[in-house]
Amino acid sequence: MMIKNIARISVLVLVVFNACKPAITPEVLYGKWNYTRLEKPNAHPASVEPDWKLKLEKPYVLFLKNNEMQMWWSGELFAHGKFSVKDNDIWFNQVFDGGQTREFPFHIVELKDGTMVFETSGEDGSKVTVVKQ
Repeated sequence: MMIKNIARISVLVLVVFNACKPAITPEVLYGKWNYTRLEKPNAHPASVEPDWKLKLEKPYVLFLKNNEMQMWWSGELFAHGKFSVKDNDIWFNQVFDGGQTREFPFHIVELKDGTMVFETSGEDGSKVTVVKQ
């Protein structure tokens, strides 16, 4: 009986601790974040971008103080738009040529000591690790 109570208390402490994590703010994101790992866990088959390719093509995400978000790969802008933050999600409102937009979330799995891991969902979803420059 005592072991069950200890287990219940431990679970409760973990739930409360995780619920009390401070929400992410835009100010924490501002700056340049370089990709260090890119995974496609839901692809068939799952894949990981090779380290040499990331070093060669130097992808990064740039969060600007006007809430603009830019995504760069091989020195070329491949996505841009505005971002907002809610809890542990970055909501990206991507702007396409012609003015059409699409909004979708990047779920922040981890943000600690200048390293962030975020995920997108769906079959073509990615898990990305970036380091703040």
